[in-house]
Amino acid sequence: MFTGLVEEIGQIRRIGRKGEALVLNIGASVIMDDLKIGDSVAVNGVCLTATTLEDGGFTADVMPETYRHTNLSQLQSGSKVNLERAMLSGGRFGGHIVQGHVDGTGVIGSITRDQNAVVFEVRPDDSELFQYLIPKGSVTLDGISLTVVQTTPSSFTVSIIPHTIGETVLNIKKTGDTVNIECDILGKYVDHLLHYGKGHAETSKGKPRSISEEFLSNHGFA
Repeated sequence: MFTGLVEEIGQIRRIGRKGEALVLNIGASVIMDDLKIGDSVAVNGVCLTATTLEDGGFTADVMPETYRHTNLSQLQSGSKVNLERAMLSGGRFGGHIVQGHVDGTGVIGSITRDQNAVVFEVRPDDSELFQYLIPKGSVTLDGISLTVVQTTPSSFTVSIIPHTIGETVLNIKKTGDTVNIECDILGKYVDHLLHYGKGHAETSKGKPRSISEEFLSNHGFA
């Protein structure tokens, strides 16, 4: 489990490719202090396993399923990536519960200034993710724990402080770039429990029921 608080920006040193399977060699320093073979590391929000340790870096395998559904497929030698070690049980929980299990990707639609903050508009590739995206709720972009500001039928926005911009790969992101999206696990579990054993529960109008801010409020969750 992770918190979504990025520890450092790593750099891809080498990539071994065999079809849609990758072996990433990633340069790092901060996370190498106590990293062991077999430990989990979130790379741009994707939970990977350290398979070998080298001087100033580590390697990790990327399986085809991960390749197909995350932005790791776009990495090249020299690419910057967000890195976070798995959470220590005795550490402070500064972000939110992040599994490193990416739900999908999205494209950055716009980047705008709002005084001391930077607002990113993200357009998810899969519209079904919106059932888990609510204003003031949590979302993870490239492994960064963020808060949803607002949503539209096709996009959502997050407002980011200068510290987060400076300490993550968001500082080199631009309009049109792809980001990994992981929705809040609590929302996914609530949705699953509400619909478990019922197939796709339907409303009186025959449309699939989904989680929304109004639904949570009507049922005493918000």
